[in-house]
Amino acid sequence: MIGRLSGRLAEKNPPQLLIDVGGVGYEVDVPMSTFYNLPPLGEPVTLLIHHAVREDGHFLYGFGSAGERAAFRQLLKISGVGARIALAVLSGLSVDDLASAVARQEAGRLTKVPGIGKKTAERLLLELKGKLPEVGGGAPLAAGSAPGAPDDDVLNALLALGYNEKEAQGAIKALAPGLSTSEGIRQALKSLARF
Repeated sequence: MIGRLSGRLAEKNPPQLLIDVGGVGYEVDVPMSTFYNLPPLGEPVTLLIHHAVREDGHFLYGFGSAGERAAFRQLLKISGVGARIALAVLSGLSVDDLASAVARQEAGRLTKVPGIGKKTAERLLLELKGKLPEVGGGAPLAAGSAPGAPDDDVLNALLALGYNEKEAQGAIKALAPGLSTSEGIRQALKSLARF
């Protein structure tokens, strides 16, 4: 099984990356929390990996910290929660925020994540109690993404997270001009979480 990848960041198409490791390109899906902290294209990157082998293929999920990967693995153990929903949860909430929501039994914080309804949120709160990594679950990756990235990347990221086109476009219109892609995604998610 693959547990970690170190290589050069070849492509960023939220939420998927292409990491060139010795001439082999690995497609890796990451939560937006990891995406925000990626270095610019062509720079070295190291991600902790969750390698899933299913009937229809091998899938790699990358994380900037051990805490994120551990939370992702706990989410996958819950009935009805697949990789896409687990990535959406970690994109909408940091591990610390998720642990806080579970500790305080705040289902409302989880229902703001696309794809999470009231029943799923309640099941997550019940099944995650006492199973999440300690708060402050690891140092994030080095920050940095190229400033002035097009709004298309922000739109694609929001659509991949389950927001509809109208919601995503509305959030993008509210963004200040000249933001980097990662900052644009971060601010758009904050504005969408208020509703």
